Amino acid sequence: MAIVQPLETNGTGRRFSVASPQTGKRLGEVDITSPAEVRAAVARARAAQPAWEKLGFDARAKYMWRALELLLAKQEQYMDVIIGETGRSRPETIMMEIFPACDSLSYYAKHSKKILADRKVSPHLLKTKKILISYRALGVVGIITPWNGPFILALNPAVQALMAGNTVVIKPSDVTPFSGKLVADLFAAAGLPKDVLTIVEGDGETGGALVDAGVNKISFTGSVRTGRKVGEACGRNLIPCTLELGGKDPMIVCEDADMERAVGGAVFGGFMNAGQFCCSTERVYVVDSIAEEFTRRVVDKVKALKLGSSGEFDIGPMIWPQQLETIERHVEDARAKGAKILCGGRRAREIGDLFYEPTVLTDVTHDMAIMREETFGPILPIVRVKDDREALGLANDSVYGLSATVWSRDDDRAISLAKQIDSGSVCINDSSITYGAIEAPFGGRKTSGVGQVNGETGLRGYAFAVPIVIERFNLKEEAVWFPYTEAKGKMLQKIMRWVWGTPLGRIFG
Repeated sequence: MAIVQPLETNGTGRRFSVASPQTGKRLGEVDITSPAEVRAAVARARAAQPAWEKLGFDARAKYMWRALELLLAKQEQYMDVIIGETGRSRPETIMMEIFPACDSLSYYAKHSKKILADRKVSPHLLKTKKILISYRALGVVGIITPWNGPFILALNPAVQALMAGNTVVIKPSDVTPFSGKLVADLFAAAGLPKDVLTIVEGDGETGGALVDAGVNKISFTGSVRTGRKVGEACGRNLIPCTLELGGKDPMIVCEDADMERAVGGAVFGGFMNAGQFCCSTERVYVVDSIAEEFTRRVVDKVKALKLGSSGEFDIGPMIWPQQLETIERHVEDARAKGAKILCGGRRAREIGDLFYEPTVLTDVTHDMAIMREETFGPILPIVRVKDDREALGLANDSVYGLSATVWSRDDDRAISLAKQIDSGSVCINDSSITYGAIEAPFGGRKTSGVGQVNGETGLRGYAFAVPIVIERFNLKEEAVWFPYTEAKGKMLQKIMRWVWGTPLGRIFG
């Protein structure tokens, strides 16, 4: 079943249609933005940027507040579009898309002015100077977004870039173009000035054109494979980028964990959005002494999950049909190598072509694809381990490092484990919610990404920190200026010996 279908255009450019993963019903058609049109959109955004930055934080925040009011008022209409393209339940759409979008608009409208305010820094050595750190907008920011969070993953970086004084060009996934376009519709309705935020539609060709169109930064969320190409292109163009890529997130369950909470967290972390979540739980390591009960209770809870496409349900379809091929390959490889499937393990064709039953596996090992490659589906492998040390070693045995979770009633123990996991973030006694904790910087290590988004770190990533060094005493000249003399050299050596060669100097230096 193809969600995206190319259409005949009689040589007038490229065009495609988009269908619902729930029903297969056609949702609409989209004209693909040509590379020349992408360059033109970036040029218009660049022309609009100085005036947008000049407005200042308070004026820019007013547009965020208007967008928030409109989103609250029109949320049902927005959800209809997002659900049509993703097949999610309404509660999950509120939780994953609308709620965090409201939080993003509010948080950055409130706090951007303070976070990006000029900062004074006192030099530790050059005491005749003052330093002022001033944050300036980068210019035009290109944002390339995925299909698994098509609204929030376009809106959230856009809000940060806009509040920092940049203009924005967004390229949504071709699988979910209408959800991405909602961001432009929302800000247009809020009265955002023309060309401050623009949407360009299309596939990888359009994304490549955006990276090469003269933007000042790229924010990309998607696969490792595409992220490498984006990173290489940004390096060639000498522009910064943030790359939020894949994950294979581990869950460590200690013997003193709250069993009920850990079971609930494992099921929610593994099956939210049908596992199509970069921080979904894809590997569970549970200490042997509680493994049998933990696994039994997980299976019971998973069997109670409802697959569906209407009414009240928990698990929706795969949004992108090709993802089913990965899921089935991983499950069959695991089965062939000795894994046991305790529930699920097949497509739920009686519900629809793109539905896969929530699946729990045991007796899995790290020579199986399902423990080494990102699955991105409703699959939960459980591994029994002797102790924390073995769990930690296996958790770190991965090329990925996006997020992780640790479950224990002992905070000190959990924090100690968290600090030893090679991961961009760790949650204790909860599923991976770091992206939703908006003050926290979010990003991956190893092949899970480059850079961080959200919070002070993320917002400042959309600005350039310019240090302004100011002379305090208005001296006529500096001691190290021309002419160079032997006396000046000896003076510097004397200062060096005192500052770094004596106990008192090291204190004051």
